[in-house]
Amino acid sequence: MKLRFFRHETAGLDSLVLMAGQVLAGTQTLAELLGARRGDFPALAETMRQHEGTATAQFSTLLTTMRTSFINPLPREDLYALGRLLHETSEILTGAAEFIELYTLERIPARGADQLEIVSRQAELTVAAMKALNDLDSLEDYWLEILRLAKRADHTHRVLVAELLENHSPASFAKYRGVADQFAAASTKMRAVATQVGSIIVKES
Repeated sequence: MKLRFFRHETAGLDSLVLMAGQVLAGTQTLAELLGARRGDFPALAETMRQHEGTATAQFSTLLTTMRTSFINPLPREDLYALGRLLHETSEILTGAAEFIELYTLERIPARGADQLEIVSRQAELTVAAMKALNDLDSLEDYWLEILRLAKRADHTHRVLVAELLENHSPASFAKYRGVADQFAAASTKMRAVATQVGSIIVKES
């Protein structure tokens, strides 16, 4: 009975780990998409929608857990905020895939791949952080590293937009910027997750 109670207590954290894992999986699928032939775009975009669907299902599980658990491992508002941010990140990454699919955008600029690499690293760190939410003292370095990566992502986005404006027609610029903006938004959401974790660290210290 004690073991069953412990599992019940950590169910919300388990959902967050799985949601963060879908964000990471989404960045990996997007990396495939950036190097794919246009004939492979629909299948890879569908895989992205599946990642998002799994994240949505886990968010629903998280909400159910918060409603039915007498005691949660963290305050309900913090669990909800983390789940919402991770779910929104999955939605944003799916949006990037659909931009590429709908506009058949081949040859994404190298800086776009750099943006995605940063988001992927943020997601990797976030998976580890979600696994460590029951040991908040270990998460201060995570918070700081995500913020550092977010600043790097912001700079990369600004340079990429300037390069796109210089090298593309207005119509082409709008299409490629759409993808760049999605990557930038995903990085911003990952920063928001880290900021929420920072808030939890302060409140629980």
